[in-house]
Amino acid sequence: MNLPNALTLLRVALIPVFIVFLMSDSFYIAAGIFIVASITDALDGHIARSKNLVTNFGKIMDPLADKLLVVSALVCLTELGIIPGWMVIVILAREFTITGLRSVAASSGIVIAAGFSGKLKTVAQMVAITLILLENWPFIYLGIPMDQIVLWIAVALTVYSGMEYIVKNRAAFSMKGDGEAKK
Repeated sequence: MNLPNALTLLRVALIPVFIVFLMSDSFYIAAGIFIVASITDALDGHIARSKNLVTNFGKIMDPLADKLLVVSALVCLTELGIIPGWMVIVILAREFTITGLRSVAASSGIVIAAGFSGKLKTVAQMVAITLILLENWPFIYLGIPMDQIVLWIAVALTVYSGMEYIVKNRAAFSMKGDGEAKK
């Protein structure tokens, strides 16, 4: 196993630890764990590309690890009454749809890596969650609800990136009756 894939698996392993601290109202510790897990997302991709260690496992597991981390945080924050459930439903709907479409493409031997708007969406989600966990620090002192602003941006980017993903990859999702992708 190469280093980028190990970092992806570390991100997945940190999720239950993060959840335990978050649900125990240890928001700052949870924020620290979330930040470390989020940094592994940037590191694994950078290392994989710069060292030519990109693998199909990484192309599939890296976005899945991101989704698991973000969705875990969002569901817990909804359970705690901190963010509205409808936002989580919008984000979950996009993630399930795109994951399902990726599975359809993969069944035809097509691996579709995450696009730029999807990466931007993930960054916005991670920043929003971090700001929420840090109780809008340091923006609370300026009277700017940056946590809420970035959360709304994340939801908008989630919708946009999902639509873009479907449009850009529609040929990979068009299936003949015999299960082969149309050319």
